[in-house]
Amino acid sequence: MARKTLRWLLTLALLTGALGTATARAATAAAPDIEERLRSIPGMSLIEEKPYPGYRFFVLAYTQPVDHRNPSAGTFRQRLTVLHRDVSRPTVFYTSGYGVSTSPSRREPTRIVDGNQISMEYRYFTPSRPEPADWTKLDIWQAATDQHRVFKALEPIYDRNWLSTGVSKGGMTATYHERFYPRDMDGVVAYVAPNDVVDDEDSAYDRFFARVGTKACRDRLNAVQREALVRREPLKKRYAEYAAEHGYTFDTLGSLDKAYEAVVLDYVWGFWQYSPLSACDRIPADAAHASDEAIWESIDTIGGFSFYTDQGLEPYTPYYYQAGTQLGSPTIGFPHIERELIRYGYLPPRDFVPREIPMTFQPRAMRDVDSWVRHHARHMIFVYGQNDPWGAERFRVGKGARDAYVFTAPGANHGAQVAGLVDRQRALATARILDWAGVGSATAEPGPLAEFDAKLDWRGPEREPAPRP
Repeated sequence: MARKTLRWLLTLALLTGALGTATARAATAAAPDIEERLRSIPGMSLIEEKPYPGYRFFVLAYTQPVDHRNPSAGTFRQRLTVLHRDVSRPTVFYTSGYGVSTSPSRREPTRIVDGNQISMEYRYFTPSRPEPADWTKLDIWQAATDQHRVFKALEPIYDRNWLSTGVSKGGMTATYHERFYPRDMDGVVAYVAPNDVVDDEDSAYDRFFARVGTKACRDRLNAVQREALVRREPLKKRYAEYAAEHGYTFDTLGSLDKAYEAVVLDYVWGFWQYSPLSACDRIPADAAHASDEAIWESIDTIGGFSFYTDQGLEPYTPYYYQAGTQLGSPTIGFPHIERELIRYGYLPPRDFVPREIPMTFQPRAMRDVDSWVRHHARHMIFVYGQNDPWGAERFRVGKGARDAYVFTAPGANHGAQVAGLVDRQRALATARILDWAGVGSATAEPGPLAEFDAKLDWRGPEREPAPRP
């Protein structure tokens, strides 16, 4: 009798196990594929999928209103990408503030939380631009609302915690989104985000350039910059030959001479934005006796003589439009250069935008954001580089902020990361990121949950042609 009972129980267990397995298989088979779920979102379409080990990577387009205050006034298609890890993981919303890369990549917070990553192209950057373009609809609120709509469309799929992040103008973008939609994200990590509160007061930049790095390095850079203006005529002749060879024109700025000076005046800024202090060894040591070729090569390597051409400027028209209407832009002095050598000075954004596009500056836009961050920031981290010029005017948090931090990575430039902070700050920032993402541990030493991937993980500064944020 005992054997019959045992045999019956064993048979029941096997049947139950088989039934459970079949049920699980049926549930798996019935669960929609992630591609199917993404494509089922109203207004979402798939452009392509690219394979990457351990992930699925999708390039998508999402229909957005040109004017979120008047959705019937037309739409455009905004590109975004999805680096899909698992719907059970947190999600990081990355904004560059410019275009979007269509190759798989992973930002630092995504690696820290081992999560999914949504990357969005900023409105009006090609091809995410309405035709014809109503430039009055390119502002920080409209762009933040783009991000809000993408978040709301994807939240039913990725229903765990969300963080937003961005570098430079992308860090600004993440901050503006938080200001207008503070309930969307569970945390924000903004890297090297400029904060030009009062557009015509830029003395902080002059103070920065007076003390950054070492005196020896500053003197070497200043000498090369000055020498390029002393040799303006022979180097302009080479510039004209270079432009003719590549088919470059100068209608937006108005002249090759103006473009030449703009490249030269960007030289020192560009060096500190993108180069480590050790790169000073590659700067000509005796500028006055260096060859024209050496001066040209140094300026071109750091600034890029192609940038202030019509062809170089055109992709960045949306940035310059925003800089001249809301974001503000720096103006710096050049005390090491005689006044007679500078004909135009540091040019305002208006000079870089075609004249047929009207621009009016709105001084209250950045003041509003700055005040909000100081008094209402919550779950926000700002990371700056000690040697990055864009950190001279930065975001700060005041008494009204909660669980919000501003950190500076020693010796870092525009590529500053949490990993480059001093130990105590790195541990604190990492722990807060993990906690905000809902994957923190009270016992484990805070560190990235995903292993470093040399192909996938971003390293170094967010490089834009010329020193743009």
